[in-house]
Amino acid sequence: MPRLIRLLLTVSLPLFLLDYLTKEWTVRRFPDPSGGFHEGITVVPGFFDLVRVHNTGVAFGTGNGGEHSNYIFGGISLLALGFIGWMWRKNAFPTRLSQLAVALLVSGVLGNLLDRFLRGYVVDFLHFHITVNGEIHSWPAFNVADSCICIAAAFLFISAWQKPVSSDPTPQT
Repeated sequence: MPRLIRLLLTVSLPLFLLDYLTKEWTVRRFPDPSGGFHEGITVVPGFFDLVRVHNTGVAFGTGNGGEHSNYIFGGISLLALGFIGWMWRKNAFPTRLSQLAVALLVSGVLGNLLDRFLRGYVVDFLHFHITVNGEIHSWPAFNVADSCICIAAAFLFISAWQKPVSSDPTPQT
């Protein structure tokens, strides 16, 4: 079985399903936030909550609420998937880490793309924050797909300094 297919089945598909199921749970568990945060579930007091946020933008809510942002970012996602496929065919991901990064990217991009098409927005639900001197400092809410994309970016960055794994089983002398 080709490596890409194996990675898609063993990494991308399970993470895509985890992303979908957690978003579906969030939508069923919490009321529509009507453009903002609502009371969520405190998991770790003063640090981590489960919430429901709708995002038509990208990372950190950039472009959120724009008239056509959901369509624009959905189109960019489709282009990104095509570009990833083209780059894979050009052997642009020669290391195992870069190939794992591709599997993570595919699951993350597809997870958020499915939300855009099914719901008209991306569901974010993981909300981390800390309180310093009585002031709350929040990280924007995110989801499993966002995590996959961020980890993939880190893996691609690290893999840029790795040497490709030789497919030749004969020892080098």
